[in-house]
Amino acid sequence: MSTISPAVNLIGFLAAACTTISFVPQLVRVWQLRSAREISLIMFSVFSCGVFLWLLYGILVRSVPIILANAISLALSLGILALKLRFDRK
Repeated sequence: MSTISPAVNLIGFLAAACTTISFVPQLVRVWQLRSAREISLIMFSVFSCGVFLWLLYGILVRSVPIILANAISLALSLGILALKLRFDRK
């Protein structure tokens, strides 16, 4: 197995940070508005499954940037899904 250079790992961490942080404004907006009508339940469900699979992949290949990014992304995505289900019931 080849060793990944620190520069390549840095790129991975930066990419992970950008894509993961991008969900925070959506989560905050849903929470503030107490509405998730504009959020697609199917899209976020499929996305969450994909992120879970990426997390498993990261664990299997032992890639810290993939594991961290997808663990946090999964938590944020599931948070948005939970709020959607909560607010859409009203």
